[in-house]
Amino acid sequence: MLCHDQHVNGVSGQEHPMKQVRFANNNNNSNSNSSSVPVVLTSPEPSDPTAQPVSQDNLGPQLKLLPLNDQIRELQTIIRDKTTSRGDFVFCADRLIRLVVEEGLNQLPYSECTVTTPTGYKYEGVKFERGNCGVSIMRSGEAMEQGLRDCCRSIRIGKILIQSDEETQKAKVYYAKFPPDVYRRKVLLMYPILSTGNTVIEAVRVLIEHGVQPKHIILLSLFSTPHGAKSIIQEFPDITILTTEVHPVAPTHFGQRYFGTD
Repeated sequence: MLCHDQHVNGVSGQEHPMKQVRFANNNNNSNSNSSSVPVVLTSPEPSDPTAQPVSQDNLGPQLKLLPLNDQIRELQTIIRDKTTSRGDFVFCADRLIRLVVEEGLNQLPYSECTVTTPTGYKYEGVKFERGNCGVSIMRSGEAMEQGLRDCCRSIRIGKILIQSDEETQKAKVYYAKFPPDVYRRKVLLMYPILSTGNTVIEAVRVLIEHGVQPKHIILLSLFSTPHGAKSIIQEFPDITILTTEVHPVAPTHFGQRYFGTD
């Protein structure tokens, strides 16, 4: 069964190819009006006047964007709209989360297999390899847990509680709980909004302290700033980041709006 909570014999064996998704790149030289062209908006963050433009050259293939379509654009628009009701906000957020989770699962290793159909024919297919888990960064990351469980019924999910100092923005770990053999698993790290990247960087450090290699971490997010994505990749070049949009202004109200504490 896909992504069931099962032990693995190790993750140091044969590497498996990643599926192809849309890569982020710079739009400075693009004259196309097509909405399907992959774009990273390179304007500096308002809160960081020293931020530099971000291109694919300095982010690399570690940053992956979901293929853009009108459905995703509409969900992004509704989530960003300040007039959206909380009911619509949660509904659209859950839909977008499900899309990100599905693509995140598509990045996990798989192997070929043969099954027998009810009519007796042999079918050549694939199956996901065992030994995956999720880790949510509390509190907003918990919004993505149900989307993962909807796809993987028995997957184990760990938690990390990290809070940032309001003055220094330095992240501090208050709580961390993982499956005992997390160091042997592929980890889907869930955090919907990447603003500065500080919280995720601290969370990855905690996972590394528990024996997880950065190359076995897939960060699932909904929105990211160029600064946040660049900070994470510069700190951990082997990590994979999967998101729907890279934009200078992130919807940082997401967690409060989703849980009704705004």
